[in-house]
Amino acid sequence: MPARRPFVSLATDFGAAYTAICAGVVHRLAPDATVLVLSDEITPYAVREGAMLLRQALPYLPVGVHVGVVDPGVGTARRPLAIETGRGDVLVGPDNGLLVPAAGRLGGIVRAHVLEDPAYRLPEVSASFHGRDVFSPAAAHVAAGTDVADLGGPADPLPLDVPPPVARDGALTVPVLYTDRFGSPVLGAEAGDVAAAFGDPPPGSPFEVTWTGPGGRPGGVRAPLVGTFGDVAPGEPLLWFDSSGWLGLAVNRGSATEVLGLSGVDALTLRTAPARRGTVLPD
Repeated sequence: MPARRPFVSLATDFGAAYTAICAGVVHRLAPDATVLVLSDEITPYAVREGAMLLRQALPYLPVGVHVGVVDPGVGTARRPLAIETGRGDVLVGPDNGLLVPAAGRLGGIVRAHVLEDPAYRLPEVSASFHGRDVFSPAAAHVAAGTDVADLGGPADPLPLDVPPPVARDGALTVPVLYTDRFGSPVLGAEAGDVAAAFGDPPPGSPFEVTWTGPGGRPGGVRAPLVGTFGDVAPGEPLLWFDSSGWLGLAVNRGSATEVLGLSGVDALTLRTAPARRGTVLPD
């Protein structure tokens, strides 16, 4: 049976053209590799969004080298890293927490090394395009057989900066991880967090969701916790758990961010709400 071709994926906030340049660098240095552009549409500078994409997607990709670049600190003292995981993948990108959640889904961090040996970079390194000059060359060399320890010294990667959910006084406050392309905020809480705060709410249980927007503007909505969007009428709000297990707030066939005025909101608070008169919750 022939040996499997090395596999490299790319996920960036660059847009198509600049991501294609990175793919070209990989192809040139590792011509035998299969190169997949996982996404070039991550919201610019949205490290949490990029981290959640990698966390969600990489377990479904072949074992390989995965480049993630959402790098507001490009050109600063932040470190470029390669992280080897328990599954055998190597994640390449900036040391800003972007790679760490995905590493956790791929068997955890086995070792991490700084990309500092110039032999594994392009000859000229710009201050603003490390995706092309640093990350893609390193990924190509690893895909071609270079050991991550040859890239530079060992490192302890920084965690992703996400506040944990907080349950207090009958309420659960959760961070907004990112807003998906449908305008639905995806929240940093899983089913266990909701159960710890509210017991085991049956399907359709109503919640009051409140938030504070930019400038101290208060907001709120009543939404049921349901299994799928079709459990509420079009235009109605809902809470649900997405395909990665995260809690989300949505509007069926609409943008919750636009309809509810959630732009710039970074946390939501949930409280159980009494059923409306005449409402019967499912068994």
